[in-house]
Amino acid sequence: MMFSSSISKEEINLLPIYHFEGKVSVIERRQDVGSAIEELAEEPILGFDTETRPSFKKGRKNNVSLLQLSSARQTWLFRLNRTDIPESLVKLLEDQDIVKVGVAIHDDLKALNILSKFSAGGFIELQSFVKKFNIQDNGLRKLAGNILNIKISKSQQLSNWEAPVLTEAQIRYAATDAWVCYEIYMKLLEYEQAQY
Repeated sequence: MMFSSSISKEEINLLPIYHFEGKVSVIERRQDVGSAIEELAEEPILGFDTETRPSFKKGRKNNVSLLQLSSARQTWLFRLNRTDIPESLVKLLEDQDIVKVGVAIHDDLKALNILSKFSAGGFIELQSFVKKFNIQDNGLRKLAGNILNIKISKSQQLSNWEAPVLTEAQIRYAATDAWVCYEIYMKLLEYEQAQY
């Protein structure tokens, strides 16, 4: 088996740090959502993630600020605190034919459903998918280390995702998280096909 069942923090720290280097489209206006969806609809498989502004008050939870969808070469970042979830985006999230891959997606989908009710279609939970490869450590950082041999930064996780302007570091971090989900899934599919 080419993958380990687990990977330690120490092993991850020895790996090269990596971030998404493709094209990033930040969608901040509702009128720009449609053209982004047209591009996304041409992709059969997408990496998926969301970001939420952290709340440092007990019992208070903020709405999802950002929805990230990524192909191999491009990532789309939807600033939901500005655009909401228009009908065209709902259709994409419900589309069974477009595979959307992420880690711990149950909570993301629950949070997105607060903004707009939809029936999620075509979603694959990487934490379940990796079980058939006997992989136990299934957080995104550990999966990236184990499967792609790269280290991804988590430094922007608790930053303000509702800031008037997202920083370069935030954009890179958000794009990387969705792209890494895509890459992990593709690598596992490739490995699976090579076994037959």
